[in-house]
Amino acid sequence: MSDAAAVTEMRLIVTARDYDAALRFYRDALGLREHSEFVSDGGGHVTILEAGRATLEITDERNAQFVDDVEVGRRVGGHLRVAFEVPDAAAATRKLVEAGADLVAEPTETPWGSLNSRLEAPAGLQLTLFGPGPA
Repeated sequence: MSDAAAVTEMRLIVTARDYDAALRFYRDALGLREHSEFVSDGGGHVTILEAGRATLEITDERNAQFVDDVEVGRRVGGHLRVAFEVPDAAAATRKLVEAGADLVAEPTETPWGSLNSRLEAPAGLQLTLFGPGPA
């Protein structure tokens, strides 16, 4: 691969019906740091939030079913789910539910040793919060 084609950043672009509510949730409640904010010529708004290190995880249906079974107990995810690593998954889950997320599944210890919860968040995103499991 040539250097000209090397990826230097990945962005997940979410179109939110309620921009202000989504911004309050992801920036203020989840704590994603604001990188920049713009108003387009047409009066539209965009805010770029930093989420630390980003990865793109590709999975097949069988593995998606397994993860849903572990985290939720049944298949609930669509083709897109966003996972955020947090220091304390239980505390972050409570905070985000208070900020407007719908709880899909309480934090659960996974076979791979983390504590994971599942939420339905503003702007139609399904979230997994994951952090260190019980010691």
